[in-house]
Amino acid sequence: MAESTMQRICVTGASGKAGRSVVRDLLEHGYDVVATDIVSSREVVENGGVRADLTDYGQALEVLKDVDAVIHLANIPAPGIRTPAVTFNTNITMNFNVFHAAAHCGLSRVVWASSETTLGLPFTETNGLPPRYAPVDEDHYPVPTSTYALSKVASETIAGHIAQWSGMPFVALRFSNIMDPDDYRAFPSTWVDPHIRKWNLWGYVDGRDVATACRLSLTAPAESLAGSPGLIIAAADTVMNRPSAALLAEVFPGVSLTRDIGEFESLLAIDRAREVIGYQPRHSWRDHIPES
Repeated sequence: MAESTMQRICVTGASGKAGRSVVRDLLEHGYDVVATDIVSSREVVENGGVRADLTDYGQALEVLKDVDAVIHLANIPAPGIRTPAVTFNTNITMNFNVFHAAAHCGLSRVVWASSETTLGLPFTETNGLPPRYAPVDEDHYPVPTSTYALSKVASETIAGHIAQWSGMPFVALRFSNIMDPDDYRAFPSTWVDPHIRKWNLWGYVDGRDVATACRLSLTAPAESLAGSPGLIIAAADTVMNRPSAALLAEVFPGVSLTRDIGEFESLLAIDRAREVIGYQPRHSWRDHIPES
């Protein structure tokens, strides 16, 4: 068990797929977790948390008092769940409240869930443009194609300014499509048609690697986080059982590779996350289901 330097961590959105993995991982590494969500769950009840609506600034202040840092995962999680205006306004309000309350309370660090959608996803004919190049990296930002993505882009801007005002490190983690091991059983159904999952260049990330990325962001040297970095967090491979270069050439023939890639390597570049926080994904669907 690793010794933590920041002992008491608030996890918002603790009832969600990412939140459950993060809470479990932090506890396993010796952290004291204060979990919160707008709904009650075992993660919230068992870890000293309360139900809280973070669109209310007073409630955001309340859940962040007496903690060292926050991992902020609470947001409307994807486009299309609520109307565009509700999605944007809810996420922006929630994120500002948490960021500003963290600065007011003098927290050591804010780690929060941005999104791969800030990079231009979905890459479909109806929703947006193909990628300009691959692997898509942090320099492909910002290309929001929905109000959900726009809420994340705007929140990254807000985070950058509050970080500058407060001197507190912020880390925006641009998560790919988060999966639990049980979700991998559906992957073979996409192999017959590479267009099914082209929308995010066949990317995904295991929830356990999400948790690791959050924890590493808590302990990365502050100097490496200058400028409030936004980091792509994805698996090392794609969801497909076909070589990545061949997939790209077939589905996006006008998109060029900027470097050589491994046979099944992710087309969402995780090089910067490796450099900045030491992120190295450990989990793959290939450990759970056969490739053919």
